[in-house]
Amino acid sequence: MSGLILWKDQEMRKLRRDIDRLFSRCWSHMGVNLFLEELSGSPHIHMTEAEDAVIITAELTGVKPEDLDVSATSDTVIISGRRREKRVEGNGYYQRVESMLGSFKRTVALPCRVKVDEIEATYKAGILKITMPKEEQKRACGVKVKVK
Repeated sequence: MSGLILWKDQEMRKLRRDIDRLFSRCWSHMGVNLFLEELSGSPHIHMTEAEDAVIITAELTGVKPEDLDVSATSDTVIISGRRREKRVEGNGYYQRVESMLGSFKRTVALPCRVKVDEIEATYKAGILKITMPKEEQKRACGVKVKVK
């Protein structure tokens, strides 16, 4: 009898994986992933590749510079931080206080290798701009092969 239960368990897990995979494909085609990213508080980024540099701009409203951390390797950039925003509205009869707290982390794969030592980042008015100079591409050298 235990063999039957084991088989049923394995088949149910396989069925669940298949259904999860099917739904994730359907939702991604409908744009739901973008909606979920919006709810998670992940920052919006824009990446531009110029001839000599890669430039990333990120919209980080409500993030103070001391709560922001940017780290990079030659092929990825990680932007992480913490939002601490508090809004107070009201008059003499009532007061409304809204607090938005939360941390975020965004990893961006770069289209090419960059010089990590020369990366520059500026943060002004809620916009983070990261400028990363590209590494020079090593050209492939040809070798003549003699076929005997």
